[in-house]
Amino acid sequence: MRTGVFAEQDSHVHVTSRRVLLDSSEPLPEPLGGAVVPAGGTPAEVARVVRAALRQHGAAVVELAELLSDDDFRAFGTHLGTAMPETDPAVQPFVTDGVILNLVTRHAHTADISLQPFAENSLSLHTEGSGRTAGQQPRYIVLMCQDPGANPASAQTVLVPMSAVLHRLSPEHQAVLSRTRYAHLPAGETILRAHEGRAVFSFRDFFHDKLEWVNEAGDSAEVVDQALQELLSAMYAAGAVGVHWRRGLLVVVDNTYFFHGRTAGVSSPAHPRHLKRLRLH
Repeated sequence: MRTGVFAEQDSHVHVTSRRVLLDSSEPLPEPLGGAVVPAGGTPAEVARVVRAALRQHGAAVVELAELLSDDDFRAFGTHLGTAMPETDPAVQPFVTDGVILNLVTRHAHTADISLQPFAENSLSLHTEGSGRTAGQQPRYIVLMCQDPGANPASAQTVLVPMSAVLHRLSPEHQAVLSRTRYAHLPAGETILRAHEGRAVFSFRDFFHDKLEWVNEAGDSAEVVDQALQELLSAMYAAGAVGVHWRRGLLVVVDNTYFFHGRTAGVSSPAHPRHLKRLRLH
């Protein structure tokens, strides 16, 4: 077993790629080739449409006939899983019924990580709950657009398929990542693991924050550092798509199929962007 710390350097390839992807305001190709499935009726009927798309693509993009009320939004979630409570004290002003997070753009650019989902910042690519054990992570992230805001082209939700990232990694570095975990997690909770017969990542790009890691096989610190660099480079070079939000659009993402993040946006106090989010396990 070996321990170490990974720290991003300005010279790392992914730093430039990240800036181009998330902060250049370029429109990205839409998910699933732009295909949007109409869905209406009861929460159960919407869920049937979504489940079919999830089985085929690992993501669903549907156009609601009308917005779901908070009650119906929660009811929709019950057909896919169990809603996870929003417990972070910093986000409580944005939480409804304990489980619905209202992603409303209220702040300009901020260094406060807790407030960044409600600010103009881009959000780095990640899997949801990567700092938790696999059993505590959400399976699905559900987003519904209440209002795209004054500039619907900004703040695109970015999706990057894990399969594309995996194919960019050398077999050696895949093996290293399957033996490496965040230092605070228990043995076996590695960055790359097998799930339902697929290779699945559990990882966040921490920007300039340091990542303390444990390698369960004693790979050298240099090799682990190289594997993490290659992973980050692959994440920002592997077929990103972006959701172009409009009122009534519902997107469901399988957390075991995609990394996700967000491009930078522009806040408008008079007309803020508003998405509603559920996390389901």
